[in-house]
Amino acid sequence: MNAMISTSEKILDVAQSLIVAGGYNGFSYADISAAIGIRKASIHHHFPTKAELVSALVDRYRQQTQLGLTALREPSASPADQLQAYVNFWQACIRDATLPFCVCAMLAGEMPILPEQVASRVRAHFHHLATWLTSVLRAGAEQRLLRLDKRPEEEAQMLMASVHGAMLSARAFNDPGLFAAIITPQVAKLLVSES
Repeated sequence: MNAMISTSEKILDVAQSLIVAGGYNGFSYADISAAIGIRKASIHHHFPTKAELVSALVDRYRQQTQLGLTALREPSASPADQLQAYVNFWQACIRDATLPFCVCAMLAGEMPILPEQVASRVRAHFHHLATWLTSVLRAGAEQRLLRLDKRPEEEAQMLMASVHGAMLSARAFNDPGLFAAIITPQVAKLLVSES
């Protein structure tokens, strides 16, 4: 049983790196087979179709994201700290290339061609992220730690778009430092100065 789980995880890990590099249509089972050293039939045993494979990958990614966002809500973490930790996570991932691009952001760019079972999961990821950011921004405004110019829901959408746009710019210019250059002033505008 462990070998089965291990093989599934290896398949998902390789699929994730291939999606981050080239999107939904940027890989095939042959690519995964070559990377892991197993037959395509073995991949089909675990994931009969590409849509099922990518759906499982997005489910896993969403679960990891939810665990990560929950961890940011430590009792001692203020909303401003949570927001900064979220941005710092992506800055570190982009800088050290551990996860240079959000899997769901990459897939969202291909939304018109995605099978519905994948597209619905990608939408669910963004809804969850927007809900989390909204709650953090709302709490920060209520505690007078964050200054919002718009409703928390609108600010959350703008911040989410800025984070993903900064990822795209960092990738386009092959400059990991560009992410921080774009996002740091965005976050700074939200923080209430202590003077």
